Amino acid sequence: MKEHFFIYNGEFFRVGMPVISIQNRSFRYGDGLFETMRMCNGKIINGNYHFERLFSGLKILEFKIPPQFSPGYLTDAVNGLLLKNSIFKDAKIRLMVFRGDEGIFDIENNSTNYIIEAFPFFEKIELNEKGIELDIFPDGRKSISRFSNLKSNNYLLSVMAARFAKKNNLDDAIILNDFERACESSIANIFMIKGSEIFTPPLSEGCVAGTVRRWFLEKFELKDYTITEKELSIDGLLHADEIFLTNSLHLLKWVKKFRNKTYTNLKIKEIFKQMILLGIKDS
Repeated sequence: MKEHFFIYNGEFFRVGMPVISIQNRSFRYGDGLFETMRMCNGKIINGNYHFERLFSGLKILEFKIPPQFSPGYLTDAVNGLLLKNSIFKDAKIRLMVFRGDEGIFDIENNSTNYIIEAFPFFEKIELNEKGIELDIFPDGRKSISRFSNLKSNNYLLSVMAARFAKKNNLDDAIILNDFERACESSIANIFMIKGSEIFTPPLSEGCVAGTVRRWFLEKFELKDYTITEKELSIDGLLHADEIFLTNSLHLLKWVKKFRNKTYTNLKIKEIFKQMILLGIKDS
C-alpha cells in the first residue's frame, strides 16, 4: 500500500506520525480554526471564500501571521501534498491552523502552526437522490458572539448534534441558537423555500459563515427567485415548501423530512441545475 502524507508547518510527515504535544493549545482548548475544502479538477471550489474566511478568523483570534503565510502559499502547499499523495483529480482538503503549546494565559504564544491533509474524494457533484431527514438537537444551543461565525477547532456542539442524529437514525440535526431559532445543522448551513423566496439565517443569528452560503447570497441568480437573510423559526421550517442544506463538500442536499413534515424537491432541482450552470464547481 502506498504511503500517505500530511503537511505540518511546511514539512511532509507520514500519516500516523505524532507532531503535536499534549500541551498544544488546540488540543487543550480548541484554540484555532479549520477549513474543509473540496477540490474539483485541480481547483478548490470557492477557494477565495475559504481563504478570506480563514484569514479574517485568524485576525479576530489575534494570531501572529508570518509574512509568507498567505493564500498563495497555502494553495501551493495543497498542490504539493496532492502530488506527494498521487491525487490527481478530486480531493477533500482539511487545513487546520492553531497556536503552539503552553497554558491558557500564555498570551505571548501567538505563533501560527498548521496541518494540511488531503484525501481522494469520489462523490459526484449531483443532487442527492434520497432526501435527508432532520430533527432538532435538543441538548444544546449556539450562543451568538463575534466568534460564532468562525470555523473553530472547538466543535463540541456540532459533534454532539451529529451524535444525536446518528443515534436517532437521522441524517443530520438542526442546531438552534439562544433565541430558539434555526441556526445551522451539525455540518451545514440551512435554507428554506417559500413560494419564490429563498431564506437563510443572517450571520447575526450565529451560524457559520459558510462558503456555499456566501456563494448563494453573492452569485446565485434564478429568474423569479429571490434570496433573503431572515430569522428561521421552527414553525417557519415546518411551513416551508422545501428545505436544503449547503456545505463545501456536498454543495447542496435536499431535505425530505423534518419532524413530521415531508418535503418535495421540485424547486431544489431547478436551483441545483442553475448552480451548476453558473459554475460553482469552477468558482
